[in-house]
Amino acid sequence: MNIEPATPKLGAIVTGIDLNKATEGEWRELYQTFLDRLVLVVREQDFTIPQFLAVAERFGRLVPHRVQRTRHPEYPALTQMGVNTKKSDGKVDQAVFARGQGWHTDGPWEVRGVAKATQLYGLELPSVGGDTWFANMYESYEALPEELKRRLEGVEAEYVYGGRNKSGIDLLAPDDRDAPPVRWPILRTHPETGRKSLYFNPHHFLRFVGMDEAAGGALFEELKEHMIRPDAEYHHKWQTHDYVIWDNRSSIHAAAGGYPVHERRIHWRATMLE
Repeated sequence: MNIEPATPKLGAIVTGIDLNKATEGEWRELYQTFLDRLVLVVREQDFTIPQFLAVAERFGRLVPHRVQRTRHPEYPALTQMGVNTKKSDGKVDQAVFARGQGWHTDGPWEVRGVAKATQLYGLELPSVGGDTWFANMYESYEALPEELKRRLEGVEAEYVYGGRNKSGIDLLAPDDRDAPPVRWPILRTHPETGRKSLYFNPHHFLRFVGMDEAAGGALFEELKEHMIRPDAEYHHKWQTHDYVIWDNRSSIHAAAGGYPVHERRIHWRATMLE
């Protein structure tokens, strides 16, 4: 097994291992790399669905995603990304096609527990585009002005699946659309590394707790300016059979899009809680 940094501040590229046959020592090294580098890319993997889900369980508590319509019919913990992108009239369903675009972290709205990690497995890729971008939120915190750090101490935000604009809410079953908001501190300490990060997700954001609309709107825009450090990004260009897992507690990501609507971009996805 060979592990190399993807960029100086984020990501690791792993080669020379079959995750289905990894030893306990290799799993320990991979897990530590996941904590240290936030994004783990393992090349040239070959999974059945049960094998893919078994890998997920090495990292956390496997749960079905709230969006029921993209769950696998026999394996509900498996989300099929990139399927059912057309409506009954043949037009592209943008809620599905553009899912995941815009900087966000997965599961701040998760009422069942802490959203720990997400993993993807690339099956079919478009001829161009379709990258996934990642950013290191430890670095975002460290780069905050000291005055802003002081103001953010004790500040909490509430998150719901659709955010303020109810974006993507049509993907949810009616019974899932009214789940209560989940509250998180803006400055969050990682439970395993003990490091502090900026934890801010504009896509699923609802409101700052106890803050009026004007003050909350101003802080929202200010945090968006500080959210991404260009020197702490990793832009992943997918290869078929790439396995990628990331830590939702200390990173943020976005689907870059930029691929033709008539081409397929198919991934398996699994979500893990602490």
